[in-house]
Amino acid sequence: MTDQWGIDDGYFDALGLEHVTSRATRAALLAAMGVTAEPAGAPEAAHAAENRHDGHRAPASVPAIDDDLHGRVKIVRAGESPFIAAPGRLTLEDGTVLGVERALPPDLPIGYHHLEPRTGRGDTLVIVTPGACYLPDDLRTWGWAAQVYAARSHDSWGIGDLADLRRLGRWSREALGAGVIMVNPFTAATPVRPIEASPYYPSSRRFRNPLFLRIEEVPGAADAMGAHLPRLAEAGRALNRARRIDRDAIFALKMDALERIFDQFTGDAGFDGFWKEQGDALTQFATYCVLAERHGKDWRRWPQEYRRPDSAEVGRFVTHDARRVRFHAWLQWLIDEQLARAAKEIAIINDLPIGLDIAGADAWCWQDLLASDVSVGAPPDEFAADGQDWGLTPFIPHRLRATGYQSFRETIRAMLRHAGGLRIDHVMGLFRLFWIPRGLGAKGGAYVRSRPDELLAIVAVESHRARAFIVGEDLGTVEEGVREKLAEQRMLSYRLMYFEPVPARAFPEMALSGVTTHDLATIAGLWTGGDVVGALAAGLTPNEPGMRALREKIQREAEIPSDASAETAVELTYRALATAPSRVILATLDDALAVVERPNMPGTTTAWPNWSLALPLPLEKLEEQELPRRIAQVMKRDSR
Repeated sequence: MTDQWGIDDGYFDALGLEHVTSRATRAALLAAMGVTAEPAGAPEAAHAAENRHDGHRAPASVPAIDDDLHGRVKIVRAGESPFIAAPGRLTLEDGTVLGVERALPPDLPIGYHHLEPRTGRGDTLVIVTPGACYLPDDLRTWGWAAQVYAARSHDSWGIGDLADLRRLGRWSREALGAGVIMVNPFTAATPVRPIEASPYYPSSRRFRNPLFLRIEEVPGAADAMGAHLPRLAEAGRALNRARRIDRDAIFALKMDALERIFDQFTGDAGFDGFWKEQGDALTQFATYCVLAERHGKDWRRWPQEYRRPDSAEVGRFVTHDARRVRFHAWLQWLIDEQLARAAKEIAIINDLPIGLDIAGADAWCWQDLLASDVSVGAPPDEFAADGQDWGLTPFIPHRLRATGYQSFRETIRAMLRHAGGLRIDHVMGLFRLFWIPRGLGAKGGAYVRSRPDELLAIVAVESHRARAFIVGEDLGTVEEGVREKLAEQRMLSYRLMYFEPVPARAFPEMALSGVTTHDLATIAGLWTGGDVVGALAAGLTPNEPGMRALREKIQREAEIPSDASAETAVELTYRALATAPSRVILATLDDALAVVERPNMPGTTTAWPNWSLALPLPLEKLEEQELPRRIAQVMKRDSR
């Protein structure tokens, strides 16, 4: 059972054991949602399962809700003309106003409209959906999964940037026949040192990180900086000598350069149009950046008058510091322009992080929608007996719904900008998330449900508008019926050779398939045992029997000789992957150089250089290597 706030009364873990939501957990979750009173009898209904011992439970579903508390949302499939409860006025997304009597018109455009009844109260958000995500019938391609920060060239300032992505895309398409590159998020970090390295712990999912700018390609750079540009460029390129990426040093150099260029910036029609298009969202983000520069990263510790974006003091601050606010908005325009140029070379698959930094910009803007006293994670399983706490803050489902999902719509739209596809990290979060109350630990967590039909309808709308396909990262424990629902939405599944119990040739067609991810061992790391060595050095206790079994699985499926080199193991593994009928198949750029170290080692903080290891060779040398060409030859979809 699930109560009106979306809290499940229990769950079955990966081992099939039942866990009942305790009264303490339920009370903590309701408090985090800001719920101070409930209808009589609600707790009793929610805890009826505490007296059950049969170990069975019907699949949970979200019950009927009080629209006055949760808002009104109506999903309409394009071309349908459903009846409405009462006559009213329908305001279309473009501002057109229509009178409606008994039914909605059948020719409503795809998008978001508002129905206001003539009598009574409460508008209804009408989502007109195409019924499924955008997916070209002829989509069948291969490409790279790349950590762009790691893909440096000789011209990089210590970190791979958007010009490097453009170069990588052109080479991959023209020389190798690739069709896509899947990237880690370019999401914005707070512009205060130390700069957050993880792209999956963003300050904002709507805006991007200026560290990815190629300074020399910023309009007016050479004229504005004069002799300073070669000096800073030399210092930036000197950072390429170290394999570990020093974001703080890069930030200092690039901000120095960008501030000098902006000092000479007198305006641009393109920038004005971009800011107008982005509207209040960009203004608030830029304002957060300036306030963070003055008062530190965490808005919860700012002076009280600045803790809410709608306060009078913040309004006065924006007026007083208008030039600096304009600077941060200008940075976002520059990133947008450089990303657009990179996207012209090859289709980019972006990646949507499951959550955001509670101290960051989006949380400041949307603080009333967030459950700040809980975090999301995963319940205990055979690999993590105490469960997992990801440290990310969830949205409160009924509050998000009451706003017409505006923040979710903005986020999906931003992540699809200049993208040919979008991977949704932990797509099961559109259905339910595991909430962990502060102080109770993962064992004291419970699942909280959202309205998946409404969220999926929004994803479908934005997918069609961007003409970009959607991938749902459905690894791990997936609730019954979820994959079927995603397939109905024409959303690609996500399959990995490391995890699937069947060979690649038996993978589904409706999938994006690969071998590994940034959180798992590279093929060379697995094959040589170097990944286990690295984990031990980082102070972890890796599952060595499990890693040996995984190596044997890959060896068997890819028919790798026992004495094969790491490069041969990589090539043969991707030859096996290429038998998958999946719409998209990916090789990692790390494997193209037989890199042993994985990009991210979960469970570590400072003991492993997470998200901070560059590829061992620059792009110029990568393009000369034989292994990437051998991978491309076996991965090409027209080669069989």
